[in-house]
Amino acid sequence: MQTVNFNDNYFMKEALKEAREAFSKDEVPVGAVVVSNNKIIARSHNLTETLNDVTAHAEILAITSAAENLGGKYLTNCTLYVTLEPCIMCAGALQWSQISKIVIGAPDPKRGYSNFTPSPLHPKTSITTGIMETECSELIKEFFKRIR
Repeated sequence: MQTVNFNDNYFMKEALKEAREAFSKDEVPVGAVVVSNNKIIARSHNLTETLNDVTAHAEILAITSAAENLGGKYLTNCTLYVTLEPCIMCAGALQWSQISKIVIGAPDPKRGYSNFTPSPLHPKTSITTGIMETECSELIKEFFKRIR
């Protein structure tokens, strides 16, 4: 019997599956999963084109799904794995959710929340960056190369 190592790479691979699903729908390939107690409780990918909704980012959809799964609006003791650094809108939503941890694949030097001071994230939220950064970045680059 194989033992599963539930680490940051494992869950980022799951977020990348979501990003690839977005890519296949001609959406900006961002994927997200929310984890609680080593269990994925929500998964999503960008659907802004599909839903014709500028707020349908992977993170927003994951927050909504996770809150519904937990039966409450706060995501304390949860971790969000996301393939691209959240934008300011998503960072604001993550702050309101009081998520405990965010694990980011690739940075977003143009639109990422880290371009804003002070940080829009909740002060108790811990951040890990650069998990599977190469894979996450390559998918984004491939998408934009294809559409330009």
